[in-house]
Amino acid sequence: MFALVDCNNFYASCERVFRPDLKGKPVVVLSNNDGCVIARSNEAKALGIPMGAPAFEYEKLFEQHQVQVFSANFELYGDMSNRVMNILSEFSPEIEIYSIDECFLRFDGFTNFNLQDYGQQMRHRVMKWTGIPISIGIAPTKSLAKVANRIAKKYPQETQGVYLIDNEKKRIKALQWLKVEDIWGIGKQHSLRLSSMGIKTAYDFTQLDDTTVRKLMTIVGLRLKHDLQGNPVLELEEPSIKKNIATTRSFESSYTEWEQLRERIATFAVLCAEKLRKQNSCCNALLVFLRTNKHRKDLPQYNPSINIKLPFPTNSNIELASFATQALKLIFKPGYAYKKAGVIVQDLSQADYSQGSLFEKRNERHIPLMQVIDKINNIYGQQKVRLATQDKRIWKMKQAYRSPRYTTHLNEILTIQV
Repeated sequence: MFALVDCNNFYASCERVFRPDLKGKPVVVLSNNDGCVIARSNEAKALGIPMGAPAFEYEKLFEQHQVQVFSANFELYGDMSNRVMNILSEFSPEIEIYSIDECFLRFDGFTNFNLQDYGQQMRHRVMKWTGIPISIGIAPTKSLAKVANRIAKKYPQETQGVYLIDNEKKRIKALQWLKVEDIWGIGKQHSLRLSSMGIKTAYDFTQLDDTTVRKLMTIVGLRLKHDLQGNPVLELEEPSIKKNIATTRSFESSYTEWEQLRERIATFAVLCAEKLRKQNSCCNALLVFLRTNKHRKDLPQYNPSINIKLPFPTNSNIELASFATQALKLIFKPGYAYKKAGVIVQDLSQADYSQGSLFEKRNERHIPLMQVIDKINNIYGQQKVRLATQDKRIWKMKQAYRSPRYTTHLNEILTIQV
């Protein structure tokens, strides 16, 4: 059996943990630079605020209904996610973290367990220890666990947040209830094609013959069909080594000066280097890009990028920042207002087996140096030790409504008056 655990309205719930006065009130969380809505409480959804709503267009509605608005606080959300996942890992040794607010658990050898009660234990412990509400779907396969989770979220009172598909009658009833466009793994184009064929529900989809499904959706669709039929095909996935690593950000305001962009590109390169070391990789190439504001039609547009091959594989902050700065020099032009930039490291190889150049090679002294820097930053916080070219602020974004980072910064810890 599999369980799909999903944190309810996760970003909004994180804000409510430290602001219990927001319970029952509409809450929205905005994207980077406070651009658009990326999370909504149930109360905000009831007001008709759609996902992705431009914040400036809904300012009057926010004011009229006293909607509580927050800037994205990803440091807080990431820490709260780690806490939830660590708790859930105590309930099964087999866990796949699917996203920041979702994970799959596998229950092999749980034959004598009452999984309905077990799910309630999970919900109770996560709520008690973190304050985050969760919904749980339990079923014989991953895709059916997704369906069960959807039912648990749709009918919280009837299911008490946990829904178990443990027999054929429940499986068929659940699939007949689920619309084809809501099946996990079926995109918009496939759902439109299936609808045109008269396939309206997930159950209808499972009644198609294998040849038709494979023709329409290749082997991936066929596996999904079998999984929905109750035959486990989709297994838990091991964390994979990334083939490319990117750090890209929009700026809080437009940048026109070389020094501003050089600092950002150096910081992005350093962050890529940290991610490389975490998976024990080096990169052999990198791409640097700049973007002007496409929404400002009154300003000249320029969106350059450059891909450079490195003379040797590296994951050093110093070396990658230097290479990225060299790349930036080749594409930077004065007279433009840049709104976004990024660094993407490519052609990754294992750090232990990287092949150097005959004439140039990485500075071996950087290896122990990076280990020490990582150790210090892990103890004292992200980017406590940084290059001289970097600014004190890691992210430069408009965050007018950001809440305190209660769990990761001592100077922002929750204070209680007694």
